[in-house]
Amino acid sequence: MLVKTPYIAPISVLDEVFEKGKHDLTQPTGDFFYDPWELKPEFENTYWENIWKSLPGEKGQARIIVLESPSCYTQHADIDDRYHLNLFGDNDYLIDLDNQHMHKLEKDGIWYEMDAGRLHTAISIGKHFRMQLVVRKLLKRNALEDPVKAIITVGGTNPRYHFDNYLSPWLNRAAKQGIINRFEQNSNSVQFDVENNYVNELTNIIPKEFTYEYR
Repeated sequence: MLVKTPYIAPISVLDEVFEKGKHDLTQPTGDFFYDPWELKPEFENTYWENIWKSLPGEKGQARIIVLESPSCYTQHADIDDRYHLNLFGDNDYLIDLDNQHMHKLEKDGIWYEMDAGRLHTAISIGKHFRMQLVVRKLLKRNALEDPVKAIITVGGTNPRYHFDNYLSPWLNRAAKQGIINRFEQNSNSVQFDVENNYVNELTNIIPKEFTYEYR
């Protein structure tokens, strides 16, 4: 789930601590999932710009995520893969629930690529909180041969849990396989194009509390 990249970030100069929660370093230039994000002006000409540039190529949203200790996230998956850079903490893990494997997070300055399509969680159980820089990988614009527009509206109890556990793993794989395109997420629904011959497969994994239509 978590693989070392050859990219090294200059984190030795880091002396800023963020409050609990998620803090954007970047802003969008177009489509949220498909177009590159750029550094916010207030972080230009700072060590954050050097850290941002240490990961080459076009990148998606970058956030500083602070997880207090002791705490963890509900298990989930994401449609887009991520890059992780550990900035602070002393006993923190990313847990690959699909394979029942714990990845200990080290402050080693290395960017790690994460397959976020696997069910996972993060846990902080040390003396100090965990602080990471997490960067989204951009989704590829796939050319579909026989597309159908899928519109899925969430419902029922705890819809975020059901979406993240049943739909997100499928969507992550589908994006990599080149069978979905133009994914959009709104407050209570998602829509995207999907190859017509995968509609039945998609329908079978949509939670019963959700509603859906194809156009």
